[in-house]
Amino acid sequence: MRKRGAIVLSVVAAVALLATAAPAVPATQTTALPNGAPDISTAAVKTHLTQLQTIATNQGGGNRCTGSAGFTGSVNYVKQKATAAGYRVTEQPFTTPSGRRSSNVIAEIPGHDTTKVIMAGGHLDSVCAGPGINDNGSGSSSILAVAEAFAAANPNPAVTVRFGWWGDEESGLNGSKYYATNLPSAERTRLKAYLNFDMVASPNAGYFVYNDDDAAIAQTINNYFAQIDVPTEGQGVGGRSDSASFQRIGVKTGGIFTGAEQRMTAAQAQKWGGQSGVAFDRCYHRSCDTSSNINDTALGRNADAISWTIWELTR
Repeated sequence: MRKRGAIVLSVVAAVALLATAAPAVPATQTTALPNGAPDISTAAVKTHLTQLQTIATNQGGGNRCTGSAGFTGSVNYVKQKATAAGYRVTEQPFTTPSGRRSSNVIAEIPGHDTTKVIMAGGHLDSVCAGPGINDNGSGSSSILAVAEAFAAANPNPAVTVRFGWWGDEESGLNGSKYYATNLPSAERTRLKAYLNFDMVASPNAGYFVYNDDDAAIAQTINNYFAQIDVPTEGQGVGGRSDSASFQRIGVKTGGIFTGAEQRMTAAQAQKWGGQSGVAFDRCYHRSCDTSSNINDTALGRNADAISWTIWELTR
């Protein structure tokens, strides 16, 4: 996630439980959330996080920033896993404003109705100061685990499902900007929603749901947190993360965030059980954003929230 000044937070109450009956769970899916979505294993997400840490250490000299071997290794890893899960995978290369080479990874399963696309994404690069395991290994690994589980549970979805891992977010949302601005008008019309997941396992985690665009998407996400009795707060992300690239082309957006450099208030600490007066992520954009900088509880809850939301929007 890009750095900027403090964000104004507004409290949003947890909403009522879903009243509709959940669809039958496919035989290949052994566990499911109340709406029928795959229940994502925290261990599965952490397996991907461990691999990103290893790539940063062994290939990137301690980071996965754009232009590094660590980023290239991250791209190759995601491509391999998404392909193995059954997705149509493409790599979209681009040149950054600073002249570096980067790329996006796009993975898709066509739906019965190909006129509608639901997309989820998050940036794959880190800052050059560290490996970026929370920012944004947590988001990119979560959507990878969700993509794997979704393909296993619903290989023939009602609408087309697409995942994106963006390059060079940390220098100005450049990967998602390139993707969004180069979408032909017909493709923009097909894209009905974009969900963004950037930092979903901050060690002193808050539970923020984007509320600066589509209220219906925010409601869908909050429905999951109501199921597990976790209160949320609204988060106006503005131009800080990749959802902004899609808002600019008229696509409805939403997402989840667990906090960055801002400090948790006393009221938030009482609500979420965190540490008052301490940053949500003390290792934000630092070398200590490693595998030890992950809140497993927040990671598990948010991976399931991603699964829940994608399932709801694609049936």
